[in-house]
Amino acid sequence: MDKVRTVSDSKRNFHTYHTRPINSVYRRVVEELLVELHLLSVNADFRYDPIYAVGVITSFERFMQGYRPEQDKPSIFSGICRSVGADPEQYRRDAESLIAAAKGLSLENFLTQSDSNNQIVSTLNAIANSGQFKYSRLFAIGLYTLLVEAEPSITQDKEKRDQVLTKIAEILHLPNEKMQKDLDVYRGNLDKMDQLLTVIEDALEAERKKRQQKEQEKQQA
Repeated sequence: MDKVRTVSDSKRNFHTYHTRPINSVYRRVVEELLVELHLLSVNADFRYDPIYAVGVITSFERFMQGYRPEQDKPSIFSGICRSVGADPEQYRRDAESLIAAAKGLSLENFLTQSDSNNQIVSTLNAIANSGQFKYSRLFAIGLYTLLVEAEPSITQDKEKRDQVLTKIAEILHLPNEKMQKDLDVYRGNLDKMDQLLTVIEDALEAERKKRQQKEQEKQQA
């Protein structure tokens, strides 16, 4: 019988795939995403689906905004995926495909699942008919991301958004209250991250001005 991979195993694997240090501001983001993917990967009931991939990609991209050096981000994402036995290229391909499909999908089709030729609809139908689906926070984020792509105004209309999410939870047999709470926390964390990025940018700008002033003073001395 194969030994179940531990969180420590996945963390150790990550550092073999991405050998550069992680920017301290983003260390927690990377670790939490890695642990979340690990726990799902070893759960016997979990099955990969492209909506989950959208959630993984979106979480990574949104919370890693402003990462420096920028060129390290692909290696970090690849390391997170590979450390839990996942294929980062499959995640990116599936996420890009679904996001493109969402742009041509009406909210009505999202709810009625009447356009069987649309990849999102076919994915939702498969989940609804599976009889056993392991809900995850990252799936909820993926679902929300696709809803926003299909109907951008939904972000400004809380009542409509809650109604749509409740309807989808009912169709897919998802824990609606947990999903709504997960998405509330997600949106709140995005706001906090945006505020942090503003503080960082302001600090960097102040440091640049200080260096410029010192250079000018040297030239004038």
